[in-house]
Amino acid sequence: MKKMVDLLEQENPGCFDDPGKTFLDPYMKSGLYITEIVKRLYRSEKMRQAFPDDNARLEHIFAKQVYGLAPTEIIYRIAISYILGFTKGHGITAHHIRQADTLEFAKAGTMERELDKIFRD
Repeated sequence: MKKMVDLLEQENPGCFDDPGKTFLDPYMKSGLYITEIVKRLYRSEKMRQAFPDDNARLEHIFAKQVYGLAPTEIIYRIAISYILGFTKGHGITAHHIRQADTLEFAKAGTMERELDKIFRD
């Protein structure tokens, strides 16, 4: 995952410094990809300047920047536990990790429309 996210950053320099940038894992398996994204955002010096309080930074990241879809309930539960398991005491309540099998959306070419429905909040 680290290498994959390194490549993302090489292709998009500074992508983890922008509090308005969003990241999506449309077919989560474990939560590793989203976790690596969160780590990069959380450790970014520019994000730290924008959100000096660690909890406020995490809240912003989970509420506004990272999105993930797990295809089954068991994968959803594993991913949510892996991604948010650290939050005891942090109080992250707003997040965009959902259960939805996006394979059919991709095949049908309706992904964007379905994502809008799923993440409407």
